[in-house]
Amino acid sequence: MRLRTWFLVSISAVACPCGAFAQTADRQSDPAPAAAGARAAPTDIEDIVVTARKQNEHINDVPMSITAATGETLARQGVTQIADLQKISPGFSFQPSQYGNPVYNLRGIGNLDDSIAAAPTVNIYQDQAPIPYSVMAEGVTYDVERVEILKGPQGTLFGQNSTGGAINFVANKPTRTFATGLDLTGGNFGTFNARGFVSGPITDTLAARVAVAVDERGDWQRSLSRPDDTLGQRSFRAGRFLLDWTPGDRLRFSLNVNGWLDDSDSQQPQFLFYSPTVPASVGGYTDLAPYLSTFPRAPDKARVADWDPNTRLRRNDNLWQMTFRGEYDLSDAVTLTSLTALSRFNRDFPIDVDGTPYTNLLMDVLGRIRSFSQELRLNGTLAERRVKWMVGANYQRDQSRNDNRFKFDASNSGVGPFRFFAANGYSTQDVKTKGVFGSLDVRITDTLTAQGSIRYTKSTNDAAGCLRDYGDGALAAAFSAVTGYSIAPGACVTTNVANGRPELILSKLDEDNISWRAGLDWKPVEGTLLYANVTKGYKAGNFPTPPAIFSFQLDPIPQEELLAYEIGFKQTLFDRSLQLNGAGFYYDYTNKQTAGFRPSALGNFPSFISIPKSSVRGVEMSLSWRPLDDLTINAGGAYVDSEVDRDFVTADPFGRFVNIKGEHFPTTSEWTATADAEYRFPVSNKAEAYLGVSPRYRSSAAAAFGNDPNFVLHGYTVLDLRAGVEFADGRWRAEIWGKNVTNRFYLTTAVKTIDAMTRQIGMPATFGVTLSFHR
Repeated sequence: MRLRTWFLVSISAVACPCGAFAQTADRQSDPAPAAAGARAAPTDIEDIVVTARKQNEHINDVPMSITAATGETLARQGVTQIADLQKISPGFSFQPSQYGNPVYNLRGIGNLDDSIAAAPTVNIYQDQAPIPYSVMAEGVTYDVERVEILKGPQGTLFGQNSTGGAINFVANKPTRTFATGLDLTGGNFGTFNARGFVSGPITDTLAARVAVAVDERGDWQRSLSRPDDTLGQRSFRAGRFLLDWTPGDRLRFSLNVNGWLDDSDSQQPQFLFYSPTVPASVGGYTDLAPYLSTFPRAPDKARVADWDPNTRLRRNDNLWQMTFRGEYDLSDAVTLTSLTALSRFNRDFPIDVDGTPYTNLLMDVLGRIRSFSQELRLNGTLAERRVKWMVGANYQRDQSRNDNRFKFDASNSGVGPFRFFAANGYSTQDVKTKGVFGSLDVRITDTLTAQGSIRYTKSTNDAAGCLRDYGDGALAAAFSAVTGYSIAPGACVTTNVANGRPELILSKLDEDNISWRAGLDWKPVEGTLLYANVTKGYKAGNFPTPPAIFSFQLDPIPQEELLAYEIGFKQTLFDRSLQLNGAGFYYDYTNKQTAGFRPSALGNFPSFISIPKSSVRGVEMSLSWRPLDDLTINAGGAYVDSEVDRDFVTADPFGRFVNIKGEHFPTTSEWTATADAEYRFPVSNKAEAYLGVSPRYRSSAAAAFGNDPNFVLHGYTVLDLRAGVEFADGRWRAEIWGKNVTNRFYLTTAVKTIDAMTRQIGMPATFGVTLSFHR
């Protein structure tokens, strides 16, 4: 019944473009302001040129769901981080994992994992070069030409793991004339941000661009137990150097060297209540029970949190990346492209996980990632451009190391008389991925086009991991007594169930798959596109990284697969002043990977689970409208209904076994909506003022399976406002702005960790002024 209802709604949406579902189409820069008091005629909205299929196309000619926004639009709506894309793309969401890793979700498809090397389902790219892990993508949102958010599986052209979608940031390129720009922002909490670039020619064939970004902010969190103690500083710096070289008419090269450094404080959670993972009635330790059981619940105030006093909670994360692209036109119809990327990432991320001034659980997430990728492809046209084709191959190798260093005093911090208060969760992975791919678009008639693409992927993952003694010998002594083996300080205590010995657990995962896409699009009249797609995508298997007592806790999770059906339309109306887009989709999900729990002798530990059968169905709508030259309106909404389809018994965060059949995916809201309206009016013959408003809404969701009310993330609406004035054709701009101006209190996640129930909070109201100069 549900599927039939979804299908009827989707058909109605496509057949009747009186409402629309999908992705934002944007406009180019505004024309000159109308004379004072004059009412302007409707103005064209021109669609953006995108590279979603690795070729230049107008967004309204691409038969798939895409949200695209120019750099101007991103700046106007205050998009300074990937999480801010929630402001422009309904169906997209952000959630921090328990240990601070960002998790991006499209249409309910996301990968909640605490490992820094957890392959995401929503992959991030910069100029089509992969940023393979979400923790590496912090420095991509400044000095961009546009962003493209591709919804649904993108595995044929962008590789496996893109079961949810792909986000491609296109950096501003070197210019052939001298250009420069500077944006300075000041705001509450001691905020100071600077963005700047210099661009221009070096020779007739060589041009360069240098862009930098600096973000500084003072403390915004305040300790509940020590009102004079504050935290929350932001200190982020990034730079990018681009070089474009055109030695001949047929040959082009580009180099992008970029990096960033983040020395910000990690955001600390709010404590809710004490819940021991091993109750005292069954032998749990009660050292902190008198303190945690009476510690007050955090109030519903965004700035309040707590942490251990005199503790370093400032991260030291950094990335360095180089990408090199070469293009050679073998003929007027065939181009050879090579894309090489090399990345180095290091993480040092401390966090007080329990949200109290007591050391129930204090962590330092240490890690590193080394990534290399190489893609080589040929693309071209045949039969007077009625046929477009592409073939290619790629290779990628990712090497990672993860050290989760725990300090704790908890109900499970010991074995009988043997106590321990520290441990180290250690893991390494070496992933090699090879793929070959191809695509073919055939214009059958002047109005009907068929598309198809396919990729074969082979991957191997050599992993090693264990729970290690911290070096003080306490954990080793406890497990020596339990296992009967002598374990040295600093050594592994994880028991290999195959031989009964404590040791480093070595594992290997070999997988392959064939991703594919088939579709039709029809343009019955000018300005109308109807399309239908069927896509098969995969995400590689995964090794969990829990504090494992037994080797089976480190067993890999198999690859997941997603079969996606989508129908949609793109409709231009009213002399190109209104763009309506819509889509309906249904996902058949097999072996969905997600965060879960696995009880053990020392309590309920985070782990990874694989859900055999689940599904997602939904519809999306968006419009971009310029009813007047002075007024621009963008709006969108999405309905996403995710569900576990079959009986599946697993542990909830409190260690209780539950059947999650019929439950929605964690952190997936059924309803999301975004909007932005901007009105411009002249204030003199050289100046133009503007007013803007940007609300966004998200309905309630659950942070974990199990239907426990403690994990409900209530729905909320956030409102941003802006007002400014531009001079000299936009060269100078002054703006005042506010984000979350109503100071709405809302949650981003809720977590049960050892003995504490905690939650993470969205930012409170922020206000500021931005001054810009661009030439």
